[in-house]
Amino acid sequence: MDIAQVVEQYHSACDAFATGDPAPIKALYARDEDVLLANPFGGVAHGWTAVSQALDFASSNFHDGKRVRFEEVSRYSGANLVTLFEQEHWETKVGNRSELAPFDLRVTTTFRLDGDEWTIVSRHADPLTTPHPDGPLRPSG
Repeated sequence: MDIAQVVEQYHSACDAFATGDPAPIKALYARDEDVLLANPFGGVAHGWTAVSQALDFASSNFHDGKRVRFEEVSRYSGANLVTLFEQEHWETKVGNRSELAPFDLRVTTTFRLDGDEWTIVSRHADPLTTPHPDGPLRPSG
């Protein structure tokens, strides 16, 4: 499968994730100890076991989500690595909330060619999508 098809599959997997289903996104991850996930729920998961658990936790907090919209900002491609920087636009129910909540994420995802298969090896997603004069001291919440 070429990288364009894998990115399309990844975007579809995010749609499933917004409904609480982590399986499609987990299927795209490398099963190695160098994989990384830093998501909006906080912390950093390193290694497949920790990443898998973090994906389960995050997806368990989403339900009844709508299709995620993606805006590719930049792409860096090499023979064995592709990194995407995207703005993601989500609308899902988070936690025990009964209302759909829209939120935006800035996301960097790196894919690695393992043999003949592209896999996700790193994803960093955070809600810091707008400039703020306090930078790292901006209020949270």
